[in-house]
Amino acid sequence: MPLLRLGVSLQPRWPLDDGSSVLRAARRAEDLGFDHVAVGNRLLESGFGLDTDPLVLLSAVAGATTRLRLLTSVLVAPYYPALVLANQAATLDVVSGGRLILGVGAGWNPDEFDAVGVPAGERGARTDDHLAAAKALWMRRPADFDGPFTTLRAARLGTPPATPGGPPVWVGGHSDAALRRVLRFGDGWYGTGADAAEVTDVRRRLHALAADASADHLTLASAAFLTPPGVPSAAPPPGRPLGGAQPTAASVADDLGQLAEAGLTACTLWLPVAAEHVGEAMEWIAAEVAPQLA
Repeated sequence: MPLLRLGVSLQPRWPLDDGSSVLRAARRAEDLGFDHVAVGNRLLESGFGLDTDPLVLLSAVAGATTRLRLLTSVLVAPYYPALVLANQAATLDVVSGGRLILGVGAGWNPDEFDAVGVPAGERGARTDDHLAAAKALWMRRPADFDGPFTTLRAARLGTPPATPGGPPVWVGGHSDAALRRVLRFGDGWYGTGADAAEVTDVRRRLHALAADASADHLTLASAAFLTPPGVPSAAPPPGRPLGGAQPTAASVADDLGQLAEAGLTACTLWLPVAAEHVGEAMEWIAAEVAPQLA
């Protein structure tokens, strides 16, 4: 079976009177051998989990851990001016010792776009502009850039990234526009709730859109939803759960094995459970599922 790296989302609604609880969970994930932790991007309260800035929270996680990779899952690129995005991501890449994976997307929430004063209809164009400008700033000192929303002249980014050329970028989305963005700017594709058939289809579409071998180097990754047996669910999963409606270690491992055979190399486990049960859920995965993937 091809190697499949497992991560865990730090998305539950952690108690606000114990801000260190999320950091303890991240340290536990590292101790249990997970590959990465992931944090989403919400500006307004969603009622769905921890609504934070992923770069800020992952900076704290970087200081609390030593090995875990840090994934923004996903950062909404149009919310951030290109220079701010490039400098914040480079800063986190430096303080984490090159552990950042910048998962990005164009976003969807009209209320948040209104709140930040960005027309939602420009979100795709702004994502392309901001990624191209960030790449220029990470790769060249000084950098010149002319885009529809960003202009740079002999710009020297305040903090060069630790990773040569900048942190790896995983572009989220399932549309052709998103896949073209993967090919233009990405080191990988990042899906949501993808099954093995969809991973196979995305790989086929990427190669068709590339029309050459440029898609061969791309990482294929996705978030998946899992409520381990015996752990109470705090919210219904927003997609098909791993292992089916009544998962077992064997059924979860089988689903993950099929994803790996289809070409997925990293899977973020989104756990729709209350914060107090996250440790229990991670321990079950590490003890019962991960050994079957080795």
